[in-house]
Amino acid sequence: MEVINFTERLTVQNSEIITLHDLVLDGSDNFDTRNLVNSVCADSGVPLVSGAISQWEGQVTVADPARGYPCLSCLFPVQPDRDSALTCAEAGVMGALPGIIGTIMASEAIKMIVGAGQPLRGRLLIFDALWGDFRVVEYPQNSACKVCGVVRKHADE
Repeated sequence: MEVINFTERLTVQNSEIITLHDLVLDGSDNFDTRNLVNSVCADSGVPLVSGAISQWEGQVTVADPARGYPCLSCLFPVQPDRDSALTCAEAGVMGALPGIIGTIMASEAIKMIVGAGQPLRGRLLIFDALWGDFRVVEYPQNSACKVCGVVRKHADE
């Protein structure tokens, strides 16, 4: 097992780096990058542990359409407009939140690697740090999804 930290800005031109891995963890702070990572992971069959944070709240899910689970586009089919989805730098983040969500993402990755427990496939864990509340919301695979609907069609052939 080798962990590779990719610190360059991900673009369409260098996104093939994703296809060289067995598992991807994405904690990017913008929807363009998240959507690119999701699309490449779905197309190449690489499971994706995705984490997002803003202000006092964080979310973690596992996208894995190659194994019959939804991708991020099933959960968020429409990208929010620029004014309603600020980056972490613009909106601010409670200081401990990246560590909390990062630790949950690491736990999901370990479960995926060793085959333990139940990863958050098709489930979104939401942590509200302001109120100390965890919620888990299930979400289905969307047969009309523009990202993984195509992956599923090819897998069924």
